[in-house]
Order: sequence, then C-alpha cells, then structure tokens
Amino acid sequence: MKRRTAYIWMGTIVGLSVVLFAAIYYLNLGQEVDKAANNVKGGEPNFSYFIQGDFKSPLDKPMDVSKIGEYVYVTDTNNKQVQVFDTSGTPIFKFGKEGEGEGEFKFPYGITGDKDGNVYVADLYNGKISIFSKKGKFIKYFEEKDSTTPAITSPAGLRIFDNKLYVTDIESKKVIVFNLDGKKLLEITSASGIEDVFNAPNAITIDNDKNIYVSDSGNLRVVVYDEKGKFVRIINGNKDAKGESKFVNPRGLAVDSKGTLYMIDNMTHFVYGFDNKGEQVYQFGGLGSENDQFFLPNGLFIDEKSQMYITDTFNQRVAVYF
Repeated sequence: MKRRTAYIWMGTIVGLSVVLFAAIYYLNLGQEVDKAANNVKGGEPNFSYFIQGDFKSPLDKPMDVSKIGEYVYVTDTNNKQVQVFDTSGTPIFKFGKEGEGEGEFKFPYGITGDKDGNVYVADLYNGKISIFSKKGKFIKYFEEKDSTTPAITSPAGLRIFDNKLYVTDIESKKVIVFNLDGKKLLEITSASGIEDVFNAPNAITIDNDKNIYVSDSGNLRVVVYDEKGKFVRIINGNKDAKGESKFVNPRGLAVDSKGTLYMIDNMTHFVYGFDNKGEQVYQFGGLGSENDQFFLPNGLFIDEKSQMYITDTFNQRVAVYF
C-alpha cells in the first residue's frame, strides 16, 4: 500500500513537472513569436554588429555615415579622411588627408551620395562640399550658381533626395536646398516665426512625402517643414512640444520606410523614434560601450533595406541595427 502511494505521488510529481515544463516552453515560445511579430510590424530596431575599421587604422570620431551604392562611407573626422566598408563591416579603402586643398579635409562631417554613386562630403572648417567618385577620387567642389555671395560657409548635415542637395549651415544658421547643378531652390532660417531662428542646425533628413526634418541642436529640438519650407511642427519630447525640451543636443536624423522618424540625442546617448505626429514610440541606447549602448552618438542613416547605421563617436565605431 505504501509502495502504491509512493508511485502515485511520483507519478503526480512527474505529471506536474511535464505540465510546468510545457507551460514555460509555450510561454517562452509565445514571447518569441510576439517579439518577432513586433519586429515585422516595425518594432524597436535590433542590434546587429559593429563597424570599427582595422587594427592599423581604427575609426577616430566617426561623425556621419551613408550607404552609397554597395559601400558604407564614414567620415573619420579626427583622421581627416573617409573610410569605406562593405555591408559586412570589412574595410575596403579610405581617402582624404589633412589639408585645405582638393581632396583634403580639416573637419569632414556630413556625407551623402547621388544616384550615380558620387560621394559628397561637407568640410565644416574648410567651408566646402567636396564631390568624389565612388572610389574616392576627387572630382570637384560643389559650386553654387547665380550667387555672388556663397550661401554655404560651414556645412554640416548633408542629404540628397530626389536630385536635390539639402545642407545645414551651422555658422549662418540656415538650411539651404540646391539642385545638383548648384542652383539654390530654398532657404530656411526660422521655425514657427521670423524671430524663432535656428541655433546651430545640424542634421537633416527627408521623408517619402518630401517633408524636411532639421535637428536644431542649439535650440534642443527637431523642426519639421513641408517640401516648400513651410513650418509644420516642433518635436522636443513633450506632447505638442509644450514645455522645456527633454533633449540635450539632438543630432542625427533618419526616417524609415514606415514613416518613423529616428533622432539621436547626443549627450543623453539615446536614440528616439517618433510617429508621423511627433509622438515618441521608441527609445533605446544609453551611456556605455556594450551592445545597444552609445557614448556621444552623432550620425544616423537608414538604407533601402531598413538597416540603421549609427556613428558612436567616443566608442570609435558604427553600430548597425535591423
């Protein structure tokens, strides 16, 4: 009788263990399915890998990044050059050196490319935008047409969209839009009103509806315009942008295929995501050197496959997310 009772208890324990194991298994499976579903629906980006350069020439203060054609181009600012990688992060080649002449840099910053694969590099201190072939051969400086006084004095953010070059100029506190032949099409200097002027406008991006987004770094905000430069809204981390900004030095900007705006907040070391109404939907990052952490991130780019590239300046690397 005692043996039979013992067998019953043992059977009960085994049965409960099986049920418990199954419950845990299906719970975890459900969580993984939910996570995968969130990713498909456009959930928070996932860390993939780092681009760091090789041991002989690691990145030193990478400021901006763009995928142009088959390669990833990074402004390697303290080394006064551009480093080029394939999409797996393998170094391919580099170009540029310190100086003020053709193909030389003093502070290479914003970087973008046209449909032919030509590479445009903003030199903040030389006050010029240089154009290179996809292999890094200097072609020419970007020339403004029909202007006796150049609008560009200290170019920072660069993006090409729909055969137009969008430039932020820190010193002159403006955004200028050109066609690729150098004709000025648009100039923006203020936000909600004529006295609400820029203070160190930094990065710039454009969405598929041709809306323009500017990180107005000195004013701790992102300003949104329509394609004609008409003010739309301010984003500062608060609902309807009311109250003091929650940002500290907003920098890199990019919009994904679903219309989500991503913004780097440089001095809090976070990346934020916003919907098309300016409401926050994501936040990731934070100070550190581990995966999913940053130390003074700056540049941001999203490619045609929705991969996200983030320049992590103090950690001397580019973080890639998908």
